[in-house]
Amino acid sequence: MKTFCYINYYKKLLKRTAIRRYCSQASKDANNNVENIRNIGILAHIDAGKTTTTERMLFYSGTIHSMGEVHHGNTVTDYMEQERQRGITITSAAVSFPWRGHQINLIDTPGHIDFTMEVEQSLAVLDGAIVVLDASAGVEAQTLTVWRQASGYRIPRLLYLNKMDRADADADACVHSIRDKLQAAPLLLHLPVHHEGKFIGLIDLIAMEEIIWTHGRGKNLSRRKLTEQADGQKWEEALKGHRELVDSISSMDDQLAEIIINEESLDNIATKDIQDAVNRCTIAMKGFPVLCGSSYKNLGVQTLMDAVVAYLPSPLECNKLYDCFGQDLAARAFKVQHDDQRGVLTFLRLYGGEINKGQKIYNLARDKSEQTGSLYVALADEYKPVETVTAGNIAVVSSLKATMTGDLITSSQACANRAKERLTSQLRAPEWAARLLGPAARRRLHARLEEATPEAAADILLGIGNTIPEPVFVCTIEPPSAAYQSALDTALAELAREDPSLRVSTDEETGQVILAGMGELHLEIIKERIIREYKIEVELGGLRIAYREALVGGARRAAAVDRSVGGARQRLAVTLSACSRGGPHHHVLRLDKSAESAANLAHLHPRHLAAITRGVNTAIQHGPKLGCPLVDVQVTLHWFEVGRGTSESVITATVAQCLRKVFEEADSVLLEPVMLLEVVCPESHSARVLADLTRRRATLRHVTLRQHNKVIECLVPLSELLGYSSALRSLSSGLAAFTMEFHSNMRMSPADERNAIRNVTGF
Repeated sequence: MKTFCYINYYKKLLKRTAIRRYCSQASKDANNNVENIRNIGILAHIDAGKTTTTERMLFYSGTIHSMGEVHHGNTVTDYMEQERQRGITITSAAVSFPWRGHQINLIDTPGHIDFTMEVEQSLAVLDGAIVVLDASAGVEAQTLTVWRQASGYRIPRLLYLNKMDRADADADACVHSIRDKLQAAPLLLHLPVHHEGKFIGLIDLIAMEEIIWTHGRGKNLSRRKLTEQADGQKWEEALKGHRELVDSISSMDDQLAEIIINEESLDNIATKDIQDAVNRCTIAMKGFPVLCGSSYKNLGVQTLMDAVVAYLPSPLECNKLYDCFGQDLAARAFKVQHDDQRGVLTFLRLYGGEINKGQKIYNLARDKSEQTGSLYVALADEYKPVETVTAGNIAVVSSLKATMTGDLITSSQACANRAKERLTSQLRAPEWAARLLGPAARRRLHARLEEATPEAAADILLGIGNTIPEPVFVCTIEPPSAAYQSALDTALAELAREDPSLRVSTDEETGQVILAGMGELHLEIIKERIIREYKIEVELGGLRIAYREALVGGARRAAAVDRSVGGARQRLAVTLSACSRGGPHHHVLRLDKSAESAANLAHLHPRHLAAITRGVNTAIQHGPKLGCPLVDVQVTLHWFEVGRGTSESVITATVAQCLRKVFEEADSVLLEPVMLLEVVCPESHSARVLADLTRRRATLRHVTLRQHNKVIECLVPLSELLGYSSALRSLSSGLAAFTMEFHSNMRMSPADERNAIRNVTGF
């Protein structure tokens, strides 16, 4: 018995030692060298195989010793109970694993459009990405969405054609859909190898090698150089693909073109030269490597990991924005999570410097300092404590109270000021401004309606977070009794901090708590999480569409207050007007620049301006027609007089009341959320599906063929899609599938508007 105890003790000791060595981010060995780190994400349409691919990567790297399956509910990255029950990814998960002397930090993201905010949060901190496609379907609706999101952050990508074992898989069709739908230049690096109708391996078109997977759950593979004598037809197809690939790359890469000119041939180029050229094209986003495989059948995952190491950038090859911090800490928060044992956990991507356990940090976006608690590295829902995490890695810290998703943190306010000065100086050079300001940052700068000065651009780059999409569904949420109200408020506050796309508000008239989310599934998952994790048996009210209102015309009103409240005289006169005009929410209010008004408003105190802004923001939350938020409104302040001692709350209330009268006089129209719907159904059932969509006020955009299916793309009002899942199953005998995403808010016809008001109000 004593011998057994000793053995058990040493086993545990060795296990802890191994964990400490694996997690220590401060060591200077090759695995933790910044050049050997890859921070990547996996993006895809629903059911393309993201989680299965991640699971295989963990298995072949030796991080886990048995592979889980999505349909068995035992994968590493789908660790939430709802994820395992439904077989979908709801929240992004971070895992790290070694591969060929490199460390890959990978984030598995959701594919369902209801959780697009999770994808957006993760994209902001990635250096590269794998876009997984279903080889039988090519580019699908959600693939387009994640591709656009990744382009906004200038993320180099490679594409992985999964499910090549399916009978209807077609690599050539996928390449055409990548070129046509994504407007990208695909570089096909693999050809599939079939034997007796089964997918068994790949032909590497760069090295002209055949890679065949044998037994051993995909662990064993053999490589063989193709020759003209031994392979005949196969060699000719591979040579044709090799020449097309080299020709495509040479049109993008001058260095390879020069080598080809010197060699006077496309066939004698060294494998290393071609790989280096693919790497340069990928990082410059001129071309996108396309690889083949079948993750579920354990084929092609090792070659995918080889491609990640070979073609996607290290932290040193990108993130030039953060060079302004020098040796100081520069990290961005991309996920906030509440843990029962560890409290609030904040996931940070480190760009520069290092972070230590218990270190004090400064948040640039919130302009405040915070004290960190424990420091961890994450493997999905497992957290291993460490003392230090260095640049290029992903850290998890506890005890941060104010830091939100998208916030940038550094060591101190002095470090932040130095970084801002350096960045502003860099942005004065046009070539640096073009290099540092990506599409997402330019959109944010444009939305602020400010002159694009280097100072404004620096503020955007250092404070840029994620643009939160507008919710499309609202519903009430009720606790089982008043005793649970406080616990429910806490639960909702925690969930809203984790998921910024969830909006929580309170109805002023009824006192009910209102949830606004991205879809039926989104709100259903929130309800299940509150029941499972917080043990509160909540009930959701009926789902309502998140309508918006827009002003038709313009109006102008004046309001005055002169009364005594609590012995203090409250005296105020204000004149406001409103009209419909496009513009971002935080520039709704403007000051009248005419001579008479400018003289009056020149002495407007900042405290009074803040109170007026609060009144404006309160008023635009309730339109005159249905009490829905107003959009694209421009409010102008023409006159403002205030007596000494008048409280700010009186100013805010008076401005809000005045604007409500202005809105009633100007009149408004309802805007309804319209969804981009893609339905894939057999040709035999397409007529019924199209007829049903016509009844649902659909506007057809495209109808295309994909193998034996019709792909119908249309715009449909969200109010017509409630319960569409079961209706489509009935129409197509369960053979059709659909995806949808928010497109825009559109004006309704008078008849549809009357019906919407009747449905909401009951009369």
